Amino acid sequence: CVVCVCVWCCVLFGTQATRATQPRSHRVLQPAAPNNTQHHNTTPQHNKLRNTTTTSLPTPHIKMAGRQLFQFGRDGETPEQSALRLEKMQGAVTTLLECLGEDVTREGIADTPKRVAKALEFLTSGYFTTAEEVVGTALFDEEHDDMVVVKDIEFHSLCEHHMLPFYGKVHIGYVPTSKIVGLSKLARLVEVYSRRLQVQERLTKQLASALTEVLKPSGAAVVIEAQHMCMCMRGVQKVGSVTTTSSMLGAFRSDQRTREEFMRWVTKDSH
Repeated sequence: CVVCVCVWCCVLFGTQATRATQPRSHRVLQPAAPNNTQHHNTTPQHNKLRNTTTTSLPTPHIKMAGRQLFQFGRDGETPEQSALRLEKMQGAVTTLLECLGEDVTREGIADTPKRVAKALEFLTSGYFTTAEEVVGTALFDEEHDDMVVVKDIEFHSLCEHHMLPFYGKVHIGYVPTSKIVGLSKLARLVEVYSRRLQVQERLTKQLASALTEVLKPSGAAVVIEAQHMCMCMRGVQKVGSVTTTSSMLGAFRSDQRTREEFMRWVTKDSH
């Protein structure tokens, strides 16, 4: 019996010692197989919901003053995609109104989401028109190489930082080489580039660049004077402050006399 007890103790302590010296990596528990029924709903209704929430809209190329942009937008979309986009816009406006504490069911507010969506469509319609489309065939051969100036073209745009309006006047000048453009097309160019989310500096440059691309003049110049509601209605609240930007290309940049002549016409009292 004593011998049996001794043998049993040796076996017991020897097994424990073996376990203690066994490498830890050999004792790592294997993870349990995932339970798909708990984490993945594969019912047809769930699949249908997932498919509807991943609907994508087209992202067409938009040409802006000689460069291509990817723009979430409307060009080439189907009626179904247009309806989906407007529905999403209206839902976003409804959410904003609710967060502001408004009752979205009251008479004066009930149709506001739809109105805002339509207004934003119009105010950003310039994304889908190019300078070439605006000018069209209104280019005419004419042996005129003196400056052409159109001033005080009114415009309205939306500041991309706060989506508040900024507005004012655009003054455009160019020196033709062999072609002139219909004067109304200059005003249309202003509409195309101002009906986008903008900053005044970019708007000024885009107008001058677009004019240069389409007309191939010896020089093009644009000056914009504008008031920004993000400075008047909020923030520093400086009513009446005017921001002036300019872009001079070609002869207007290289020739000081040409530039000075243009600025004299811009600053000259119309009356």
